[in-house]
Amino acid sequence: MNDETPIPPTAERPEHDLLPVWPLRDKTLFPQMLIPLLATRPLSVQAVEAALTREDKMLLVVMQRDASVDTPDLDDLHTIGVRAVIKRMQRTDDGLQVLVQGVDRVQLLELTAKTPFLQGSVRVLPPPDDDDTEIEALDRTVRGQVQRVQKLSDPQVAMGLDQVLRSVDEPRRLAYLLTAALNLKPEEEQALLEASTRKDALRTISGHLLHEIQVLELQSQIAGQVQTELGQRQRQQLLREQLKAIQKELGEGGDDAGGEAAELRERLDGAELPEDVHTEVERELARLERLHPSAPDYQVTRGYIELCLELPWTKTTEDTLDLKRARAILDEDHYGLGDVKERILEYLAVLKLNPEAKSPILCFVGPPGTGKTSLGRSIARAIGRQFERMALGGLHDESELRGHRRTYIGAMPGRILQAVRRAGVKNPLLMLDEVDKLGSGFRGDPAAALMEILDPSQNDQFRDNYLNLPFDLSKVFFICTANTLETLPGPLLDRMEVIQVDGYTDAEKVEIARRYLIPRRMREAGIDPERIAMEDATLLTVIRGYTMEAGLRQLERALGKLARKVAYRLASAEDNADGPIELTAELVRELLGASWNRDEPLRRRAPAGVCAGLAWTPYGGDVLYIEAALLPYNTGFTLTGQLGNVMKESAQAAMSYILSQARTLEIPRETILDSGLHVHVPQGAIPKDGPSAGITIATALASVYTGLPVRDDVAMTGELTLTGLVVPIGGLKQKAMAAHRIGVKTVIAPRENHNALDDIPKSVREALEFVWVDRVEEVLATAIPELAERLTLCRLDWEDPSDAEIEAREVPEIEVADEADSAVAVERAE
Repeated sequence: MNDETPIPPTAERPEHDLLPVWPLRDKTLFPQMLIPLLATRPLSVQAVEAALTREDKMLLVVMQRDASVDTPDLDDLHTIGVRAVIKRMQRTDDGLQVLVQGVDRVQLLELTAKTPFLQGSVRVLPPPDDDDTEIEALDRTVRGQVQRVQKLSDPQVAMGLDQVLRSVDEPRRLAYLLTAALNLKPEEEQALLEASTRKDALRTISGHLLHEIQVLELQSQIAGQVQTELGQRQRQQLLREQLKAIQKELGEGGDDAGGEAAELRERLDGAELPEDVHTEVERELARLERLHPSAPDYQVTRGYIELCLELPWTKTTEDTLDLKRARAILDEDHYGLGDVKERILEYLAVLKLNPEAKSPILCFVGPPGTGKTSLGRSIARAIGRQFERMALGGLHDESELRGHRRTYIGAMPGRILQAVRRAGVKNPLLMLDEVDKLGSGFRGDPAAALMEILDPSQNDQFRDNYLNLPFDLSKVFFICTANTLETLPGPLLDRMEVIQVDGYTDAEKVEIARRYLIPRRMREAGIDPERIAMEDATLLTVIRGYTMEAGLRQLERALGKLARKVAYRLASAEDNADGPIELTAELVRELLGASWNRDEPLRRRAPAGVCAGLAWTPYGGDVLYIEAALLPYNTGFTLTGQLGNVMKESAQAAMSYILSQARTLEIPRETILDSGLHVHVPQGAIPKDGPSAGITIATALASVYTGLPVRDDVAMTGELTLTGLVVPIGGLKQKAMAAHRIGVKTVIAPRENHNALDDIPKSVREALEFVWVDRVEEVLATAIPELAERLTLCRLDWEDPSDAEIEAREVPEIEVADEADSAVAVERAE
């Protein structure tokens, strides 16, 4: 540093002045500049407070040589600083917020005190006296460089520089003000402050301006190169590419990206992939290595490679083909369901004899609560396969199954591949739950996508939209579940082997409750199941009084409520004993309240015109009562109960048939002509449809017209033709189980359904009497015994009566009083 001549001492400027010293870690204050500073160290705070006690509010602001030193000495401070005046001070939680303004440059001579704050002897450095043409030349050079920086900078920076050029004439002050726009390092700012002459200051700032111009020109050149490559891409992508080009110029690489790519390549070398898959992954990995981690395609490519490496292209589990062990597991987890278990064991036998056989595609169809989903877990455990469940209820986007193309933001593989990925093997047992509740919309039809997935002749080359590589699904054991087949498309249903999982009988429910439900519910309530004593009659009270279902969910809820009630009693002081707990029917009624299933006792006292029919629903069989009533005056034929078109037509056919047999049934003429008829099916909030209620409606009409009640232990099902034939129906097994559930003794069904008798559980077959019929006359003779004599014949095989039998019958003639009555009768008939 050049020596400087001190200013002659005056009253305002003593030769040596003692000032509090405020050392700054990484900041330089210049003369005539107003900046805010924060004092946090105790010695800095004490120095500021000492300066505030002075009349001139002055102190020395000087930068430390080493910013890490907390208590600097004279050797730790630069010798050139700035004498500053405090303009404003505000106390904060962090220290003192001080607004200071530099006055002039000073030289620190020595420290006269170090506690409680630094105090030093300073001398004021004189203003430079070096005006000449070189100063003017340097000043013009600096201003020209500033104008060049303005052109290369953004408008906001350019505007600030323009204001500096217009407002400052003194060269040295111009150099000081330009430091704010150049973002100089603290050491560079201190070197500018220590410049002894204006020439040195201008040369120093000119060098910094030249460096800034070079950086801005290089940045502009990089931006031009990137713009040529990217064209009209978005601004965000442009900035990323600029960063990439800058790092390339500086020789800096993406270490994280290289590490991830190396890890993926190592995994690729150890993976067993098909040749075409290996080639595609190799190509994508090479592309990944060229991308920067901040590039938008980087994460997409990385996710795709990880999916390819994690998919089990060749990994499988070995099936356990021990039929005895498989049967034992199935019997352990589920009671009953013999047909389903037999089908599973048949499949295992085929695999044992032919290991190359394709996996079957089963569809369990039945009411809710019959164990369809849990049966899939048991099958997976029995054959030793990984189990994955996928709920399809409400799915309306086919991309959820096939995946989304990688061109979309947030694209993902489909649920099928995700399930296989989670399983970790290519031959898991995959359960597609609630397949009948698939939706469809403008995003496609998921059921159509399932056709390829569930087709054994196509799914060995399944292509997910995201993966876009063939994946073999032929080894996957697909099991679908549904409550009904009505909503499934025909082509999809054709690809599956349907297995009916029907409801349980009361005896089966008792056994299931005793084996599984009661122990589970009692343990959940904190009760030892061994303490519970519950007879079969008590269980039947719960089943028949508090449930009405084909499955077991209502029963499990009722037993859960019962367990909570018992737990409450045990937890109370008076009943906290360790002995056995006997649950009687009376105690069950006390704990569960009044039973809500009361239809059966009321229907046993039903009047004429009420007949029990059997119906099939997606949730099992049900008993449907048909009610018919004669109305005064001829009000016509009324049907209520939210009936579908098919059921309405069945009612019309039944009405026509009964009226055509009015003479045989001895229905009075006045009853037909003077009365209206109302047929109602209770539970009007539930839609009803189907032809199987035909003979039930006909029996109810015959009963109400003749005034003879129908047997209360009879239920029936069958479609009626206009000529009196009874044609076959479906769902006889479920209907018979519903009849047995409510205590019906006799079931009337079409003779052509006789072959379905073997499908009905043995306990139900033994408890019910089946009457097989061909004609409605047989139905009426069985359901209304009083009509048997009027119907002439009631045989096992219906035969048309002979001419002699017809002539021998006494048929009452209907007399017409006069021509007027005849005209009225014709008009009413019309």
